[in-house]
Amino acid sequence: MGEHPLKFGIFLAPFHPLHENPTLCLERDFDLVCHLDKLGYDEAWIGEHHSGGFEIIANPELFLAAAAERTKHIRLGTGVVSVPYHNPFTLASRMLQLDHQTRGRVMLGIGPGALAHDAFKIGVDPADQRRMLDEGAGAIIRLLRGERVTLKTDWFDLRDAFLQLRPYSRPGLEMAVASARSPVGALLAGKYGLGILSIGGTSDEALKFHSANWATAEEAAREHGQRVERDKWRMVTLMHVAETRERALENVRFGIAHFAEYFRDVATFPIIPAGTENPAEYLTKEGLAVIGTPADAIRHIERLWAGTGGFGCLMELVHNWADWQATQKSYELVARFVLPRFQGSNAMRQFSYDHARDNRTVHVAAAHQAIQAEIDKRQRLLAERKAKGQAAE
Repeated sequence: MGEHPLKFGIFLAPFHPLHENPTLCLERDFDLVCHLDKLGYDEAWIGEHHSGGFEIIANPELFLAAAAERTKHIRLGTGVVSVPYHNPFTLASRMLQLDHQTRGRVMLGIGPGALAHDAFKIGVDPADQRRMLDEGAGAIIRLLRGERVTLKTDWFDLRDAFLQLRPYSRPGLEMAVASARSPVGALLAGKYGLGILSIGGTSDEALKFHSANWATAEEAAREHGQRVERDKWRMVTLMHVAETRERALENVRFGIAHFAEYFRDVATFPIIPAGTENPAEYLTKEGLAVIGTPADAIRHIERLWAGTGGFGCLMELVHNWADWQATQKSYELVARFVLPRFQGSNAMRQFSYDHARDNRTVHVAAAHQAIQAEIDKRQRLLAERKAKGQAAE
């Protein structure tokens, strides 16, 4: 993976079935982030949704503030905040406050808003969302840089606006933009030098779109005197891991049907086509998901790496296909057996083991000689004492 080890994180919408207690669902989301913090995951990105009944976090900043108090190490991002739904000035102010509260652990992920139902409920025309994202992002970035901004559009009016805090993070708050199949996110990333959150699936076809979008981002960056970096490129995929493939398939029967129904009935873009009898089989066959063992997860990530030319962070989309115990176990298995493969954390251990094995004969022989020398020394001493005693008699 080159000089920079691959990071791992989650993309938490979240997806919760309608028959569960929503309060306990939210509490379990906090428990998941705490679990990942202990396992050594690098990042958790939290989404914003207001309708549809399935994705029940309306304000990712509120969630991140609470999660920061419960965790120690994991970085926390909005994944993503829908810019057209917010005034750029107040959004930038809230994120700077979180930057200070978390001591630099927060990141700002932005997008146009993925759930069409949300936009209609507040009078935002879906045809305007991408333009509004560009306008809002430009204002937010200028504000976060400490500029005084006067800018009027058809949906916000900033009059000599400036933020009252400097960022805690240096050189500034990290930002990323969502990118699916269209080039909008990539163009914005290049225009402002932002990271990319690729959320458009991981089939072979999707990987071609991701690669094309990355090339678009690089081209746009050159045009605007910016730079985009692959270690700020995050790839979102679906995984559930167990000790065996059979157990993994059994685990996901718990909730994969609810996930498929939501994307078919409510979400803007279906993941699993209507009429699919076996969602797990479809997802794995199309390369959209891993439902198997840690070794399967490793092969899947290597395919994503080869298909894109490399990225900085592998994001697992939190799907709640399995029950809570099996879900925790899946992340634990990934942390134990998948992360080390891509982070080089066992390289020196392996070198040390191999070095000891290859030199065992020499080292062990020297140790045996040293032990035998001490035994011989003791025996000589005892013999000398015995001889002196006999002489005294």
